Amino acid sequence: MPLSEFDLIARFFAPLATSKAALGLKDDVALLPPRPGYDLVLTTDAILEGVDFFARDPPSAIARKVLRVNLSDLAAKGAAPLGYLLTLALPKSVDAEWLTAFARGLKADQRVFGITLLGGDMSSTPGPLTVSVTALGYVPKGKAILRGGARIGDRVFVTGTIGDSGGGLAALKAKRREPFLIGRYRVPRPRMAFGRALRGLAHAALDVSDGLLADLGHIAEVSKVHIAVEAARVPLSTALRKAWGDGDDAILRAATAGDDYEIAFTAPATKRAAILKAAKAAGTRVTEIGFVMQGRGAAFLGAGGKPLQVKKAGWEHF
Repeated sequence: MPLSEFDLIARFFAPLATSKAALGLKDDVALLPPRPGYDLVLTTDAILEGVDFFARDPPSAIARKVLRVNLSDLAAKGAAPLGYLLTLALPKSVDAEWLTAFARGLKADQRVFGITLLGGDMSSTPGPLTVSVTALGYVPKGKAILRGGARIGDRVFVTGTIGDSGGGLAALKAKRREPFLIGRYRVPRPRMAFGRALRGLAHAALDVSDGLLADLGHIAEVSKVHIAVEAARVPLSTALRKAWGDGDDAILRAATAGDDYEIAFTAPATKRAAILKAAKAAGTRVTEIGFVMQGRGAAFLGAGGKPLQVKKAGWEHF
């Protein structure tokens, strides 16, 4: 690309760094003042061309996806977003037009979520386009909702619908027109307001990235409990039911597809009414799908409570 690294920063990304903490992106650091009474929450995720998005995907959608998958992690911890760091590894095929659209996507979501760019890094690469974000948020001290808090007797809940992103990916690969499902694959919907409302209600939570069953298995592992998911209660969208059906095979496929970026959490049955009230206030669908019991791991239950055979619980990076 004809522009230098510093020209690219000044043209495309400095306008996004509206916080004084970012120092106008003219230094190697950002300076964040401490916030008494709060814990700082940090998370990072990278997305790669050919793995997490297609080369033909709109640049603005790629920008929004990488930002939102990180915000989803903050939401699941009950954190409010503060800002983010951006790292880009750009192949020669990326030009000024692409970067303009990419920065436009970031700017749109900065307005939606009330955050700002704080800094980052940029380099060229002979390999695929790689985009990484480190998101920062805050939560009242000691109130973060972690994976390790699930308790025997808890109920298991999930926001939204499951499997839509997997359905969108399948549609793109098959070159089928499925606008709703493709939209869910390209642009996740982090449940920020509802995540904050879960403080004091949920015992354990995470966002569904590897697959509903795999991620509930992570809660079970850290919490040293067993989580049972009732297949018939897993929420599927109308669009996904139309594409995949609604039998056990379709539900299992949805629950292991990954990339949903919904919040899966456990909470005591006594908090059910408060959870549903919070969900209504946040405009977020919440479904009770299972329970926590003594044991280890996570299982998927079919008709009559019989465990279903699961060959692969979700996405595996290696």
